[in-house]
Amino acid sequence: MGGGYNNALSFIDLSAMKIRHFFIIPACALCLAFSASPSFAGKIGKDCTYKGKNLYGKVQVVDAFPDFRVSVVSAFGDLNVQRVDAFANSCGRWQFVDAFPDFKVQFVDAFSDFDIQYVDAFPGVR
Repeated sequence: MGGGYNNALSFIDLSAMKIRHFFIIPACALCLAFSASPSFAGKIGKDCTYKGKNLYGKVQVVDAFPDFRVSVVSAFGDLNVQRVDAFANSCGRWQFVDAFPDFKVQFVDAFSDFDIQYVDAFPGVR
């Protein structure tokens, strides 16, 4: 009688193990896939691009249809931005214009693509 009981427990233990492996292995694979995905990497690339666009140059502020939604923060921004009147040709140097921009931004309080911090020197990716 005892042998049948032990066989039943063995079957239950094996079934529980199969169920655990059925859920754990795909979950781990999914986590690894998302951690290696560029969309879950840092918001701004080390080459100073976001969604394939350079984050320097002439910038137009708009209320609708922006290239990027941006929040201004006082510390720990994703990008340090220096306002310039000319030569906006390196990472984080933005020249604000009314026409013919390189990209358009909309300033928002929440749900931004990335955060910027205005600086007087040393613009670029944090």
